[in-house]
Amino acid sequence: MAKSSRSKTSKAWLKEHFNDPWVAKAQEQGYRSRASFKLLEMHEKDRLFRPGMTVLDLGAAPGGWSQVAGQLIGGKGTVIASDILAMDALPDVTFIEGDFREDAIYEQILAALGDQRADLVMSDMAPNMSGNSAVDQPRAMYLAELALDMAERVLEPDGLFLVKVFQGEGFEDYRKALQSRFKRVVSRKPAASRARSTEVYQLGFGLK
Repeated sequence: MAKSSRSKTSKAWLKEHFNDPWVAKAQEQGYRSRASFKLLEMHEKDRLFRPGMTVLDLGAAPGGWSQVAGQLIGGKGTVIASDILAMDALPDVTFIEGDFREDAIYEQILAALGDQRADLVMSDMAPNMSGNSAVDQPRAMYLAELALDMAERVLEPDGLFLVKVFQGEGFEDYRKALQSRFKRVVSRKPAASRARSTEVYQLGFGLK
């Protein structure tokens, strides 16, 4: 019974995916994922990128956000991307494969930054969703907390932090934590986010 239910869910997801206009648009315009349009919309609203920036992209695979960042900051900027999954190379993007909770990977990220501090840390990380919110929500919040810890470690003063969070248990506490660490925090729900998804992006301006 459970297997049949999972099979139906998978088929429904595939149907939704291939009928998704944002997926089609990404394929037409050469972006690696529909998530690229989420970042482009947020940049249009909040001017996230400028030429020459140093950007750290956590949970980067398949590279939709790193691709956008690289295009918008230009060749003189730096994009460092990391994920536990492999990612095909992108021009002017340094990719570090592995779990940044591990000391070796964490140190590789710091080494890639060198003497630079990041102007923007962004995280589109999400756990593999089981469909059980009691399991999924704590996992998602844990990833958001890890991203915030990294941001506090590497951001320059007044740097920006963009993170995907899911509304539910722990969300309000996390938002309060952001407000205590950044001068201003706003919520964003881009048009390319699926309406049924509880994901909402939090953007912190100016690390205190």
